[in-house]
Amino acid sequence: MTIKDKQTRVAIVAAASAMEAASLNIGTAGNISTRLATSMLITPSGVPCETMRPEMIAAMPINGEYGAWAGPLKPSTEWRFHLDIMRARPDVGAIVHFHPTFCSALAMLNKPILAAHYMIAMFGGSIVKCTKYAPFGTKELADLVVEGLGDRHAVLLGNHGALTTGADLPSAMRRARDLEHLARMYYYAICAGRPAILADEEVMRIIERFKTYGVAPEAKKRAPAPKKRSRRKTKTTGPKKAAPRKKKTRTTA
Repeated sequence: MTIKDKQTRVAIVAAASAMEAASLNIGTAGNISTRLATSMLITPSGVPCETMRPEMIAAMPINGEYGAWAGPLKPSTEWRFHLDIMRARPDVGAIVHFHPTFCSALAMLNKPILAAHYMIAMFGGSIVKCTKYAPFGTKELADLVVEGLGDRHAVLLGNHGALTTGADLPSAMRRARDLEHLARMYYYAICAGRPAILADEEVMRIIERFKTYGVAPEAKKRAPAPKKRSRRKTKTTGPKKAAPRKKKTRTTA
C-alpha cells in the first residue's frame, strides 16, 4: 500500500464519520468513493462508520473488468453508480451518497429542487433533478443516476436519497452539506407557498461568479527595490611613504 493509498483510505473513513456526525447519514445506508489513479476506492458493504477501518476499503479498477474488486470486504452495494459516474465523468474525483432528512423527503415526493435560491448554482445548473425509482444496488439505478446527474454535481434518487460529486473528497463533502441545507430551505418554501424561481440566465451568471468566489486575485509582482548605496567613505590604500630619516648630529668633546 502506497502512502497516497493509505492517506486516501484514512480520508474516506474520516469523511464517513463526519457524514454521520452531521446527520447526513445514519448507520450503513450511505457510501463514499474516491478516484485514485486508475482505481476507485469505495467504502465496504454493510459496515457502520464507527467500526470502519482504512484497510477495509475496497479497490475497483475504473476501466478494467466491470465489478472486479480487491480487499478483505466486498464494496458497497451501490458500487455500480459510483463506478459508472467515474467512467462517464473524468472531472469527478469523489462521490458521496447519503440519506439526509430533507433531500430524502423530496426524493420520496419525486420532486426536483428548482432555482428558488441562488445556492443551486453550486451544483452546476438551475435544477437538481430527481430520478425515477429503481431498487438499490442495481444497474437500472446506476443508469438513472448517471443520466439524472448529467454534467452537474448533485442528483436526488427517487424514493431513496441523494448524491453529490466533486473534484476531490472535501469538495464532494461540502456539496453534500450544502445540498441538504438547500433542500431544507426549498422544502419549507414549497410548504409555505409557491416559491419564486430564478431565471436560467441568472443562475448561469451566478455559476460564473462562483468560479472566482473566495479566490484572491493574483498579487501584482513588484520590481525589486534598488539597493541603497552605502554612504561610508572607503579608504583608498596606496604605497606607503617612507618616514623621513632623522639627520645625525656629531658632538665634539
